[in-house]
Amino acid sequence: MKRCDFQSMSTDQLWTFHEKIAATLAAKLIAEKAQLDQRLCELNQGVGSKSDGARRPYPKVFPKFQNPTRPFETWAGRGKKPRWLTAQLNSGNRMDDFRIHQAI
Repeated sequence: MKRCDFQSMSTDQLWTFHEKIAATLAAKLIAEKAQLDQRLCELNQGVGSKSDGARRPYPKVFPKFQNPTRPFETWAGRGKKPRWLTAQLNSGNRMDDFRIHQAI
């Protein structure tokens, strides 16, 4: 890279030089950003997923509680309580009142 004497350059020469530097810098920044985006995509593909992409098999969870007024509304006892059960519990019923009795 040759050395430039900016003091001896005219305003037009300095402005042209400035435009060349700005264009070169913009192109290099775009290329570097594309390279970093590509690397980020490669890293994200390996995070949170297994190599085969399959989830671990979980057993089916059968319902343990049933709404007596609407029998199709059931709850397995996992996660947040359904609204119908919360309303019934607030009105004084017990959890065992809604338990599904299954024959063994």
